[in-house]
Formats: sequence, structure tokens, C-alpha cells
Amino acid sequence: MLAGALCDDNRCTCRGETADGGVGVPDTKDKKRYEIRLGSPHDLWVTINKTTVLYKNPERAEACFYVDLPTGAQEVELRASSPDGVSAALQIHELGTKTKSWYDTFKFSCGHPGVCSFNDLDAAKAELMKAPKKGVFDRCGSVKIKGVIWDHGKSPDQEHPNELAVRLTLGIYKYEPWQAHGDNCDKKGKPPSGSGEPPPPDDDMDK
Repeated sequence: MLAGALCDDNRCTCRGETADGGVGVPDTKDKKRYEIRLGSPHDLWVTINKTTVLYKNPERAEACFYVDLPTGAQEVELRASSPDGVSAALQIHELGTKTKSWYDTFKFSCGHPGVCSFNDLDAAKAELMKAPKKGVFDRCGSVKIKGVIWDHGKSPDQEHPNELAVRLTLGIYKYEPWQAHGDNCDKKGKPPSGSGEPPPPDDDMDK
């Protein structure tokens, strides 16, 4: 499941800051490359489509994973567990095959650094509610976020949960981004003439 030049023996090195960061692009056109970046002093698990599990152990404060995903709906779940209270940060970035630019697809953090509290969860929810219309966090990318929900376990002190699960769906469009991250992107605009890319849909990703 892991992909790219930075991954070997079920482990990846976090990318550099320029161009594709050394990750490389998919060999086929039917998939897109993504970075799953996790941060916590504790164990974290990310499950993709209920089959692939990415695990960050306590020995690494931050871990990166690079995966190739097809277009359509892709389910992602983040799980954290610690008897002393959880700490979890998740970032998902899309790599533009043509632009060699990384897009800010999704970001969630609770208690990192520190310990996640119910107040932190409320603040994280409020931040997600600020997302652009239709769940597109990076207007230059080709993913919209749908159905973000979370559950938490028991809280011995009634303030800090000792388990946390965050679930969301990546709605990956077929079109290839043609503008770099940070550009003044207009999702209703059209790709440059001769690019061969269809214009992005306004709402339904199946259009």
C-alpha cells in the first residue's frame, strides 16, 4: 500500500519541502498520491477503506505515510488511545502530478502538543465548520471532505477522553489539479487550453 521513493520496508521518511519532496508520482493515471502525516507522543492508527492500517508508534513523534488512492469515495479513520488522555494530529496532503505541488486536503488536531480535552474537540469542530463551501479545504486541489464525525471513549476526569476516533471520507475527483497550492484558484474556472483536463464539477463528484 505504501508508495513512492521515500517508503521502504513498511516505513516512510517525511518528504522535503521543495517540488514533490522526493516522493515521486504514481506510475498509473488512475491513482493519485497522498501524504498521511501523524503527530503524537502516543500510538496512532489510520485505517483506509477498512482494510489498510497505518501505524505510528510512540517512538516517533511524527510519522509520514505515502499512499496511492483511486478516484471516488475513500474512507479514512484515525484512532488514538491512551489511559492518560489522547493526543492526536492528522494531516492529509494531495500531490499534484503535473504541478508537483502539495495541497492541504485535510487537517485535524486535538491535544497536540498536550492532552486532548472536550473543549479542544469543540474548538476543532468549530474550525472544521469554517471549511470552504462543499468541503474543499484547498481550492487548488481535487478533493472534497465529506462526513466528518468523531467518537470518544471514557473520561476518568470528565475532561480528557482516553480514546478518540475521527472518521471522514475523501471525495477524490477525476480531474488533475493544474494550479499550484497557494495560487488564486477558482474552482468554477477552466483548465488552460490544451491541457486535456475537464473543468471540475460544481458539486456532485460523479459528474
